[in-house]
Amino acid sequence: MALSPPPLTRLSRPHQLLLVGVPLSRPLFIVSTVGELLTSRAANSSGNISVRPHGDETLPHQDIDLMKVVKNVMVPKSSGGLGLQLPLIVRFPDVLKNRLECLQSAFDSAVKSQGYGSHYQGVFPVKCNQDRFIVEDIVNFGSPFRFGLEAGSKPEILLAMSCLCKGNPDAFLVCNGFKDAEYVSLALLGRKLAFNTMIVLEQEHELDLVINLSQKMNVRPLIGLRAKLRTKQSNHYGSYSGEKGKFGLTSTQIVSVVAKLSESGMLDCLQLLHFHIGSMIPSSSLLSHGVSEAAQIYCELVRLGAHMKIIDVGGGLGIDYDGSKSGEPDQSVTYTLEEYAEAVVSSIRYVCHRRSVKHPVICSESGRAIVSHHSVLIFEAASDVKPVAHQPKPDDIQFLLQREEDLYAAVMRGDQESSLLYVEQLKQRCLEEFKEGVLSIEQLVSVDGLCEWVLKAIGGSDPVQTYNMNLSIFTSTPDHLGMGQLFPIVPIHKLDQKPGARGVLSDLTCDSDGKIVKFIGGESSLPLHEIDSYGGGGRYLLGLFLGGSYEETMGGVHNLFGGPSVVRVSQSDGPHSFVVTRAVSGQPSSDVLRAVQHEPEIMLQTLKHRAEEVMHTKGSGEEDENEYKNVAACLDRSFHNMPYLATEEGISE
Repeated sequence: MALSPPPLTRLSRPHQLLLVGVPLSRPLFIVSTVGELLTSRAANSSGNISVRPHGDETLPHQDIDLMKVVKNVMVPKSSGGLGLQLPLIVRFPDVLKNRLECLQSAFDSAVKSQGYGSHYQGVFPVKCNQDRFIVEDIVNFGSPFRFGLEAGSKPEILLAMSCLCKGNPDAFLVCNGFKDAEYVSLALLGRKLAFNTMIVLEQEHELDLVINLSQKMNVRPLIGLRAKLRTKQSNHYGSYSGEKGKFGLTSTQIVSVVAKLSESGMLDCLQLLHFHIGSMIPSSSLLSHGVSEAAQIYCELVRLGAHMKIIDVGGGLGIDYDGSKSGEPDQSVTYTLEEYAEAVVSSIRYVCHRRSVKHPVICSESGRAIVSHHSVLIFEAASDVKPVAHQPKPDDIQFLLQREEDLYAAVMRGDQESSLLYVEQLKQRCLEEFKEGVLSIEQLVSVDGLCEWVLKAIGGSDPVQTYNMNLSIFTSTPDHLGMGQLFPIVPIHKLDQKPGARGVLSDLTCDSDGKIVKFIGGESSLPLHEIDSYGGGGRYLLGLFLGGSYEETMGGVHNLFGGPSVVRVSQSDGPHSFVVTRAVSGQPSSDVLRAVQHEPEIMLQTLKHRAEEVMHTKGSGEEDENEYKNVAACLDRSFHNMPYLATEEGISE
């Protein structure tokens, strides 16, 4: 194992996706820093979001117009294009490379400035996004500084070993998670294949498997253990840490593991200490407390005779989803990338210096901070539902005067609180009368319209519109449903125009949970443009940012809406400043059906047979034969098309 990594020649700020060019009069969209990410104060000269793939070092001609990317990949196949359908994930490997380099540079700088006696060598936890090309990119981009991978299951070990065949031979392969004999055998096989494999004990009984199987396979294992720290955070992710955490060994179990390894003559195999305070650590002070506690355990293991070399600080490097740097639980962090690295390095250095222990190699499993920023989910707001304007008729006003004198008087004197109370009472009474058959549906409509007119008159109406998205939240943003995670959402065009409405977002699923009604910055709606305000029609496209980790892996197929289309876009010096290096169409209905044990080929034949039977009963004329062919072709297309709405309009800029 080399003692120090080759230094990076540059230290750039974390990657930025910026709206560049024409400044807006005020920040209309609250959009987080995508790695210190998006600015909401400017758009390019076309009013579109532009990506700066190399962060601050991006030259003006290297900006990538996101709208141009979308238009390019949606050109129909009949016109020589890719013919991709929305929703669409756009991935930027240049951003991924920048994030890796920034993480490494932050630790390199902290190591150098603090005189730390070892180096940083990170791993990417593949659970964050197991996509083949993402993992291969990380191994490739991280090879100069020996960046490795972390796996938590048998398929992930296979994936990691395969990808690391083209990586740096000194890169770590950290094996976490629950283990059986096959898992341990696979990890030990990795050692035989010359991978730098670390088997991290999550439970005490796993040690017996490691000892027995390593002897049978005649391989000397590299062993780590995961400690349950007493330091924990209080947010959603805090359940991973503390003495009641799901994973790890207590102090008692750690001492027992050391004793058993010593008895087996394998104490020299114990070389790594791992811990995890929890994802999205909100502050550097909490981080320092946890790292200091772990460093003390590390020094104790050295004292007990273990040949310790590595301290793995786990995940927890958060990202600033809302751009506030407030430390708001699950949404923001108060530190920069550089401050995170400084806190880790200084805490370990301080404890080891006091204990006269050689400084260990520092490893981290920073998945969210690496991959979240490099992809954007593009989707269409297919329609908007506006509040229906109501002009009260004279009979409505007379009704109000005769039956609701208190309400009328409250409106006339501008008493909003009383007016709201009387409106609710009126609506409830009229509903009861409607259920009893006293009021007709037309009269009920008039009452609803009258109440809306009253609310507008006193400033109490809700102008928020519902925008129907051509998207499934269950498939594309499961964390929003599961834990209320907020993501930056912003139109990717029209940013040089003032929005004319405020809206919430509703997806395609037949489920009331399929809505987004909370947004970055504590907002209950988004400023959006009117869909029907474009003279010639056209699509209105939104982008969801910072969803590159977990969302794709954890998404389901509720209502059988499958995965979106995906493109990989790299910066190029060509005329468009970008090149599409890979494109994959979204899952067709046949693939989604196959995922839930249906057999699309048999289904299609069954439906065609049904069509034949129906046509046969109607006769056998030429017209019926043509109708059958049309039905069969329609069925075939439906199986091969994506489940999402297909629209024919072009994209309006």
